[in-house]
Amino acid sequence: MTMGRVIFYEDRNFMGRSYECTGDCSDMHSYMSRCHSCRVESGCWMVYDRTNFMGNQYFMRRGEYADYMNMWGWGNNCIRSCRMIPMHRGSYRMRIYERDNFMGQMYEMSDDCDSFMDRYHWSNGCMSCHVMDGHWLMYEQPHYRGRMWYFRPGEYRNFRDYGGMRFMSMRRIMDSWY
Repeated sequence: MTMGRVIFYEDRNFMGRSYECTGDCSDMHSYMSRCHSCRVESGCWMVYDRTNFMGNQYFMRRGEYADYMNMWGWGNNCIRSCRMIPMHRGSYRMRIYERDNFMGQMYEMSDDCDSFMDRYHWSNGCMSCHVMDGHWLMYEQPHYRGRMWYFRPGEYRNFRDYGGMRFMSMRRIMDSWY
């Protein structure tokens, strides 16, 4: 299994103190006072602007992020926690539901969907889901735009728990992204 590795830096452009991470970290403040740039050397990661994997989140794959705050429009926020996304080999399956608590129309997904409105005529998007296999990103706008949320296998009954977001598109986190 491939191990993920990311190096976080206190300042933009890979300056200041650094912290190397190879797994989940719920509170970066334990290692550095702030984090404004990073290098992803391997793996895929979700980074969060609050501790304990909360707040705005962004997907990162291998590459350099010299000034992600401007790139993502985070303003004065910085990375406070991170989660490594495990590599997944095999099928991808998710059931999406039109309403909370697995109610309303249901579709079983095994591929990406760039617009729930275009494919299923859901003007309000997806409101609950059950991820059976794989790791997925869901987006608040069609065509993989806007805020995103990471979903790993499990049941997600109510998206009000995620800031009331309504998801309008989704994609699989594929090994080919590494």
